[in-house]
Amino acid sequence: MEQAVISLQHAFIYQKEKLVLSDVNFEIPKGEFVYLIGKTGSGKSSLLRTLYADLWLEKGKADVVGFKLHEIKSKDIPFLRRKIGIVFQDFQLLSDRNIVQNLRFFMKAMGWTVASEIDQRISEVLVLVGLPDVLTKMPHQLSGGEQQRIAIARALLNNPDIILADEPTGNLDPEKSIEILKLFFKINEVSQTSVLMATHGLDLIERFPKRTLYCDNGQIKDLTETP
Repeated sequence: MEQAVISLQHAFIYQKEKLVLSDVNFEIPKGEFVYLIGKTGSGKSSLLRTLYADLWLEKGKADVVGFKLHEIKSKDIPFLRRKIGIVFQDFQLLSDRNIVQNLRFFMKAMGWTVASEIDQRISEVLVLVGLPDVLTKMPHQLSGGEQQRIAIARALLNNPDIILADEPTGNLDPEKSIEILKLFFKINEVSQTSVLMATHGLDLIERFPKRTLYCDNGQIKDLTETP
């Protein structure tokens, strides 16, 4: 059996000194799409931040894309993040440069050095997200939905094993939210990239059901498991 992309065993998730999630146990196999739900403050973002080592794992074990978070050294964190795509609610595009410059900047930070390979990969991901012709546009010239598609393209550039998406439809209207969710499904299906998506959009989950993890009262429950 193929190793899970994410595996947590008796993990305790902290936000500074505050314990937010206790005794967390779950796995995400390669190619799976999983929702992460819960009220504001329930620990969703803290869990995601722990998975990409923005917060330290204080107790328990976690294996993420082959890195053991309970043993990871600071110098190895950039290599962990090269195997993870991260998508935020607020896009986080650089406003002072156009789309191709945004994406080139990211790729160089990820260690890409050959200009022709960089531009080839940028073309591939922009086709995948349905925006092949926006290279010279500035972020402010794109709609919110288009900016989020660029943010998703950026997350895909390094061929990640998993995408961690923190409320990626939170700033979008219902129609655009559905388009973005369908794009994640397409990426998941086409490239077999795992997706863990935190969301408040319970209507989206009802309409497009997938395995769902629920943060509640300091615990994570798998709502797709039978009691």
